[in-house]
Amino acid sequence: MTLPDSVPAACSPWRSHAVALVATLGLHAAVLGLLLHGWTPELNAPQATQVLRTQLVSLPPPEPMAEVQEPQQTAAAEPVEQVVKEPEPDPRIERQRLEQAELALKRAEQEKQEAARLQEQRRLREQQQRERRERERQERLEAERQRHEAEQREALRREELARVAQQREQAEAAAAERAREVEAAASRQYLPIAKQAPAYPPRALDKGIEGTCTVSYSVNPQGRIENPKALDDCHPLFIQPSLAAAKRFRYQPRIIDGRAVTVPEVKNTFHYRIQ
Repeated sequence: MTLPDSVPAACSPWRSHAVALVATLGLHAAVLGLLLHGWTPELNAPQATQVLRTQLVSLPPPEPMAEVQEPQQTAAAEPVEQVVKEPEPDPRIERQRLEQAELALKRAEQEKQEAARLQEQRRLREQQQRERRERERQERLEAERQRHEAEQREALRREELARVAQQREQAEAAAAERAREVEAAASRQYLPIAKQAPAYPPRALDKGIEGTCTVSYSVNPQGRIENPKALDDCHPLFIQPSLAAAKRFRYQPRIIDGRAVTVPEVKNTFHYRIQ
């Protein structure tokens, strides 16, 4: 950078500093005016401050000239490179931004936890529904099994009752058939021919005593009574009249293979009642 030949060497440095000072003051005055009129810096994220580095170069004064060929002119002010610095961010704004960022982070974390909680609740509900459906299915199967077993038991019980009833009917029919056969055989073989009632004991009649007496005896081939004896149900007053009456009984003898035989353990019960 060179100065005009017409500028004195002594005034050149002072003028350069004066121009730089005036430019700096003007820049600060402009920034202050903007701040007073409501201008605020943007709340964007702070960026790296760009610094414009300048270097002041001073030239040695020119050698004095013997003659001045041109008229003296006012030296033009050197252009001054300006250093523009961005305003520093407001600490309160930075604190608010940090608080908002923390709140947003907390809100996102809470939403994430709430979503996880809802998902866990949904999973638990689905699991409970599956368990309930499985339990209901098991209960239905168990009820069906119990019903089937009850039906089988009822069928078996009915079959058993039917079998028992059939066996009882068969046994009753066989017993009746045997009784008829015995009765028929007895009627054919040893029917009583003569039976007389015993005399009522006077002592029992006087005392008003009633009762029964069973006598056991054998019927010989001639149809007569042998070995009569009174059983335990006889009253002492009725034993002698019962034995005396039994001895007078007569029977038709039993015939087996064309030959008369003895019939043992024939029983007859006498009933004593006062009329």
